[in-house]
Amino acid sequence: MALRLARGGHEVVGYTIGEEDLRRAEERGTRVAGSLQALVAELDPPRVVWLMVPAGEPTSSTIDLLTDMLEAGDLVVDGGNSNFTDSLRRASQLDARGIAFVDAGVSGGIWGLEEGYCLMLGGPAEAVEVLRPALDALAPEDGWAHVGPNGAGHFVKMVHNGIEYGLLQAYGEGFEMLRTSAFDLELGQVASLWRSGSVVRSWLLDLLARALEREPDLASVRGHVEDSGEGRWAVLAAIDQEVPAPVTAHSLFARFASRQDESFSAKVIAALRREFGGHAVHPDGG
Repeated sequence: MALRLARGGHEVVGYTIGEEDLRRAEERGTRVAGSLQALVAELDPPRVVWLMVPAGEPTSSTIDLLTDMLEAGDLVVDGGNSNFTDSLRRASQLDARGIAFVDAGVSGGIWGLEEGYCLMLGGPAEAVEVLRPALDALAPEDGWAHVGPNGAGHFVKMVHNGIEYGLLQAYGEGFEMLRTSAFDLELGQVASLWRSGSVVRSWLLDLLARALEREPDLASVRGHVEDSGEGRWAVLAAIDQEVPAPVTAHSLFARFASRQDESFSAKVIAALRREFGGHAVHPDGG
């Protein structure tokens, strides 16, 4: 993101706790600071400090430090995947010091440098307007929007990621059906075919076609799927709002299942089938 901003004509000062990351940023032309305090000192008021750090305690502790370093009129942007309820609290914390806060949902991943980032902004309109030049540099055309007050940006990003969970699960299940069929299908061919004119074409399908072209059987990939937390928050939000979201919930639970070498739940079901129906069980090889 710093490099894309620099390409857009912005002067960027960066800080991170990783020495290797600092060195790499400096090699790419970003001015680097040796500490958070040094970074704040490098910026001319009114300052804009954009955070891209892990959600939870890392973000909270960084904002706590910044609260004492910044001045009224400055602006903090949280571009991490924070819980929208945390963003509401942080906005109130900073507002008490006269510091504006914008929660920015960011999508684009490692392709964002070349393709641009989709940005979902929550916060005061005047604060988002201050960011407009940077947003125009970071996003592709029509790729950013002020979606609402504080909290709205991270809420929209949370729902975005919940939808992503469902899309990934659907592609995963579909391609497993193709792979286990009796037709000896070439999965890369099917993925490439669906990219042209099909109603299931998408950027995710483009990436899958690329992955299958490199490695048709995905032999080097273990089917262990982590989650960043936003899928969990999306399921909880659906419960709170009484919105039926079975696809999102199932895709989250499927990720949990992917991390088990063997499911104890399946053991219980197999044992019960043996008990009530005399059905055979497969012996445990462990």
